[in-house]
Amino acid sequence: MTTVQITLPDDLAQEAQRAGLLSSESLQEWLRRQLKAKAAEKLFAMLDKLDAAGNEDYMSPEEVAEEIKAMRAEKRAAGHP
Repeated sequence: MTTVQITLPDDLAQEAQRAGLLSSESLQEWLRRQLKAKAAEKLFAMLDKLDAAGNEDYMSPEEVAEEIKAMRAEKRAAGHP
């Protein structure tokens, strides 16, 4: 287990303490939510970057669905379930 020390203004620390926000459990929950939010931000930034690249080699969802249909039809024609 790691111990973390932070410095807060007295009034903020007192208010947070009264609200139960400085408990280990509350801080763990808050940190986990923040980590998930950061991961989501990174993902969306990456998706925006890909979208901005405008690479026409990407298939649309409709094209992917058509390819899957064609592959399934080929498997059925070859006698595979």
